Amino acid sequence: MAQVALEPQVGSGPDAAPSDIAGRSPWALAWRRFRRDKPAIGAGIVFILICVVSLCAPIYAHRIAHVDPFTNNLNGTTIVNGKKVALIQQGGGKLGLGETPIGPTWDPHHYFLGADSSGRDVAARILYGGRNSLLIGVGSAVICSILATILALIAGFYGGASDSVLSRTMDVIWAFPVILFALCVATVLLTAPNGLQAGPVHITASSLWLPTLIIALIYIPYVYRPVRGNVLSVREKEFVQAAIAQGASNRRLVFSEVLPNVISVVIVLLPLMIATTILTEAALSFLGVGVQAPGASWGTIIGDGQQLLYTRPWVAIAPGIMILLTVLSLNVLGDGIRDALDPRAKLSIRE
Repeated sequence: MAQVALEPQVGSGPDAAPSDIAGRSPWALAWRRFRRDKPAIGAGIVFILICVVSLCAPIYAHRIAHVDPFTNNLNGTTIVNGKKVALIQQGGGKLGLGETPIGPTWDPHHYFLGADSSGRDVAARILYGGRNSLLIGVGSAVICSILATILALIAGFYGGASDSVLSRTMDVIWAFPVILFALCVATVLLTAPNGLQAGPVHITASSLWLPTLIIALIYIPYVYRPVRGNVLSVREKEFVQAAIAQGASNRRLVFSEVLPNVISVVIVLLPLMIATTILTEAALSFLGVGVQAPGASWGTIIGDGQQLLYTRPWVAIAPGIMILLTVLSLNVLGDGIRDALDPRAKLSIRE
């Protein structure tokens, strides 16, 4: 019969000396637990490597591959095994009809992953696309978390009408399917003659700020709900009641008592939100309402390779692998952060 048992906290079990945890802050203990989580450390290293490689896109494109990944090069050539070959070859496929771009050469200096249907270097575009995907994913997740935390503090601490209005608004937003809602908003803003205009702020349709803000806004309820629940719980704690009895102002209660005790929830949700926003950006870009040409993202590159799946599958497979590695590493990292900040939530199944 299976039994569910709580695992002992690191540094607080029967084998741990009291001196190991005496005088240490909760954050120091959490960092200590996180350092011992090897899968989470490995996932963090993988994510950092992906970010570093993506940031090195200009170095690879201009100094190693010597290509411009944003310009069509239908008549271009490259070197394969010491011979000059055309990037777009005639008579491709089993029937020998049409045109097919060159496949992977596995040479970093000459179209490492081949070319797409416009003769552009796939490897260089993946690196540039990674920069945009990560920028939008991280930016939208941070903006979403900040806005959701502010709204959750207002709703959870003050309650009453503010809580009712904000919570019902979040329910309405969350009632729509995420991708469908994002598609509708992005289509309206992209077809607007002047883009997004809000007072002195003007965001054009080709700006990365547009998908960043759209994705950030549609995921606010995802962060708002758990943070609000924690605010409601912390508001009733004894130390908060003691601060109220001492005459503390609402501002001090929110920023000195409530916020420090709910910020761990936001930290746990942040890597998971980055993974979610990266997937959403890829979906929107694949459908043509995310990153706009001549820009690139992993989603747009997968869309470019959709028609080449049978002849040059690496055009679509390579960015898919990058998305898989990024999302997987962020999920493992998020699980490690959660276990470090709240070890009591970690369960083990014993047979």
